[in-house]
Amino acid sequence: MNKQETTTLIDVQELRRVYQTEEVKTVALKKATFKIESGELVAIMGPSGSGKSTLMHIIGFLDKPSSGQYYFKGKNVTEMTEEELASFRNSEIGFVFQSFNLLPRTTVFDNVKLPLMYSNRPTSEHNKLVNNAIKAVGLEHRAKYMSNQLSGGEKQRVAIARALVNEPSLILADEPTGNLDSKSGGQIMKFLQDLNDQGKTIIMVTHELETAEHAKRIIKIKDGEVFQDIKVHQKQIKDGEELKK
Repeated sequence: MNKQETTTLIDVQELRRVYQTEEVKTVALKKATFKIESGELVAIMGPSGSGKSTLMHIIGFLDKPSSGQYYFKGKNVTEMTEEELASFRNSEIGFVFQSFNLLPRTTVFDNVKLPLMYSNRPTSEHNKLVNNAIKAVGLEHRAKYMSNQLSGGEKQRVAIARALVNEPSLILADEPTGNLDSKSGGQIMKFLQDLNDQGKTIIMVTHELETAEHAKRIIKIKDGEVFQDIKVHQKQIKDGEELKK
């Protein structure tokens, strides 16, 4: 996808999220504003408690902001009902979690197929979509294995295939290398970069610079606020002290 063909996928304006528990009010997100174009590979960075997980939940239609606007493909998400959000989430978002979230005594094929069971895709297409997703992460030879027979890196590749199977507009990865050793983590990031090179829009949520440095843009959050939003080349990230502040 070249720059002339990019379109705005995500447009968030003054997003704020406040949690109220009895007498305690916690402001988790403060007026976050940014846009993400189709085809971008973005890392949202921040320490624990920074608000990055809250932002991820809102972007993934798992939570709604207390105020502000969120547009996804031009549609105002903040005006959707819970039922509409659930349908939109299933068709538009592919999730990759730190803990993989696979069914342990279930085959790779059936784990990847799971999101299709809740989709509007014709059942006649399911097997082809699953095989395509498994092929995309290079695990055709593991399709009949149980997920508990796989290494950590392979499990995350299955999770990526499951996120791809519905052909979503966005892959949302929450600490995708958090449970992996450095070698496996590097391989997973290479898969995500390859998918991005093929035109997939990917947002990673992480607190690790080693993971974020694979992105082409970094949005940094601290105390619920976006305080840095920069597009960088890989060498700039490795050499740039500003990202380590």
